[in-house]
Amino acid sequence: MTKVSLTALVRDLLALAREADSGRSATTVHGGHDRSLRQTVMALRQGEHIHEHEHPGEVTVHVLHGRVRLVAGPDSWDGQPGDLLVMPERRHRVEAVQDCAFLFTTTR
Repeated sequence: MTKVSLTALVRDLLALAREADSGRSATTVHGGHDRSLRQTVMALRQGEHIHEHEHPGEVTVHVLHGRVRLVAGPDSWDGQPGDLLVMPERRHRVEAVQDCAFLFTTTR
C-alpha cells in the first residue's frame, strides 16, 4: 500500500511550476513505463500548455486545482477542480486557463 497526499503534492508542484522557465512541473505517483496504468500529477502556470500530441489508449484528466482547457481540433472542454475530463482518441493538448494541477491517468 502506498499513500500520497495529492493536496501537498499539488502545492509543491505549483510552486515549482511558477518558478520554472517551462512553467510546468510533474511527478508520477503510480505506475510507469513498465506498467499498464500510469498516473502523473502535473502543474502548469497560467498560459502554459502541454503540446498537442496523440496518446494510444485511454487518458483522463482529473482537475485538482485551477482551471484547464482540453483542446482537440476544433473542440474544447473546460475543467475546474473536481471535474474529470476523458480525452478523445485524437490529437489533443491541455492548456492552463489559470495556474492549475491535475491528475493525468493513462493506460497502454
